[in-house]
Amino acid sequence: MGTLRFVKPEKISLARHTEFREQWVQDRIAEDPSILGLGDLIVKDKQRVQPNAGRLDLLLQHPDLNQRYEVETQLGSTNESHIIRTIEYWDIERRRYPQYDHCAVIVAEDITSRFLNVIGLFNSQVPLIALQVNALRSDDIISLVFTTVMNRFEPGLPEDEESQSVVDRDYWENKMGTPATVAMADKLLGMIGSFAPGFQLKYNKFYIGLSQDGRPQNFATFRPRKGFLNLEFWLARSDEVDQKLESAGLDAMPYDERWARYRLRLTDADLKKHSELLKDLLKQSYANTQSA
Repeated sequence: MGTLRFVKPEKISLARHTEFREQWVQDRIAEDPSILGLGDLIVKDKQRVQPNAGRLDLLLQHPDLNQRYEVETQLGSTNESHIIRTIEYWDIERRRYPQYDHCAVIVAEDITSRFLNVIGLFNSQVPLIALQVNALRSDDIISLVFTTVMNRFEPGLPEDEESQSVVDRDYWENKMGTPATVAMADKLLGMIGSFAPGFQLKYNKFYIGLSQDGRPQNFATFRPRKGFLNLEFWLARSDEVDQKLESAGLDAMPYDERWARYRLRLTDADLKKHSELLKDLLKQSYANTQSA
């Protein structure tokens, strides 16, 4: 490999450029939606006609989950009409196709603090993501960099789901799982104790969570089944983690974009063979929730 050299790119304004216009940006996103940083999405439609409301720039969909993203692009600074249009198209789509989880996405070169505050007012009611796009030029190469300046509002991690959802260990050993798969949760708890002592398993009806000093703190949850255990932990999706899981040959279910969590289907053999990897992932999830 040759020696790499640093080149400082030049930031250019797409709004003032004569060649690279809004349609060009939309085409680049359509060619590879992953550049938005929202996961491996596919293009469902472009310039989608909205009844009595114009056209939606891009409709993206997750290939494995019932998630759709209504994307509106804006060169230059975002404005009132951009925000209203984005939310209007999101609302039309969610009403027409309620079987999907819909999220509005605003893309603009400049999302000012004023409009960021306005977007923030909607964010707890409307699932909305704001992305700032920067166009960078180096010699005869132009690149687009998308930065998330506001993510969709999500409820906190699972906590104590009311007293009626609390069960006991026997429920998981004999109804949902087996003594052997519940023992796998014990082993994962032991891994957690190596970097964060004091945690205990908390037996809820829908999952086994974690508690510390009597308070739920679920940076990981466990769902024992007959013959395996589902492990869920909260980490932003990354190529590095994806590659580690793939290299280890672990049975990873589709990444949960809505809740930003990884989901693994584990056997007891997986725990023995990949204990260090699993402990590292749990440690990262714990650190992630501590900084939230």
